[in-house]
Amino acid sequence: VDHTTTGVTAAVTEPVDVVLNLAPVTPDELASLITLVRPGGVVVNTTVWMPAPSDEERGVRGIDLFVRSDADQLAQLVAQIDRGELRVDVAERVPLAELPALHARAADGAVHGKVIVVPPAA
Repeated sequence: VDHTTTGVTAAVTEPVDVVLNLAPVTPDELASLITLVRPGGVVVNTTVWMPAPSDEERGVRGIDLFVRSDADQLAQLVAQIDRGELRVDVAERVPLAELPALHARAADGAVHGKVIVVPPAA
């Protein structure tokens, strides 16, 4: 979405499963994003100064996601990977186009392990 010409709520014409907000927006802008989420979906917000909105009536959850940038901790993780002490087993890779099917399988309890979603090549 080109935010300089179109607002997100105008650009998104169908309900979505997830809204991921990574930008510092106004509380009103963040609250308006919940209208884009289909029942049972989620709004994930990474801005630390305002909470993610939720809509209990429609089962839309609001999740606040915070990370701590810690170069030393990241360097330790890299060292553990290099030494073979830390490993992430990837169960499968799926193309981005198959994401709806992956979500359906997950809802049925048929996804086990980590899944990498691969975007199309540019």
